[in-house]
Amino acid sequence: MQPAADATPDLATDPGTSWPDEIFAILQRFEVRQVPYVPDAGHSQLIQRVNASATMRGIPLTTEEEGVALLLGAFAGGQRGVLLMQSSGVGNCINMLSLCQVFRFPFLTLVTMRGEWGEFNPWQVPMGSTTQAVLELAGVRVLRASHPREIREVMEAAAGQAYNACTPTALLLSQRLIGTKVFVK
Repeated sequence: MQPAADATPDLATDPGTSWPDEIFAILQRFEVRQVPYVPDAGHSQLIQRVNASATMRGIPLTTEEEGVALLLGAFAGGQRGVLLMQSSGVGNCINMLSLCQVFRFPFLTLVTMRGEWGEFNPWQVPMGSTTQAVLELAGVRVLRASHPREIREVMEAAAGQAYNACTPTALLLSQRLIGTKVFVK
């Protein structure tokens, strides 16, 4: 299904639009209905928009692999979904990602990255540095956005690949884009 002809706000011409707004608008145009997520500060603005939406359903998860199965069920029920997770959760999904290959359903995940650009937590580095390779080995195509001006183009490409070509796709939202976490004692 092609997105509607509605114009997506342009970050260059509308300074009041944030990159989570861009992503939300594209998900609406692609008629995404189910949005499973593990709570994450990097996705917090997008999760707020989803939970306030009359057309999307935010579904909090206890672990990321539940989201892969939930998206397969959504597809079987005639709905589109997107899984929101952090890079540390990608490792939890490895076995479940085989469902994408077996059932060839439209799978899209938005992954907020940790373990890169200014990371303070050494426990985030191993999975953060291997997230792209792990996803690719599992048969998922990977795109990346590192700057707000890239979001619309990269998100459109990711959604098109996932929903139109039934190509399992992950959009990595770099730590540089989402901002480096800082914890103060």
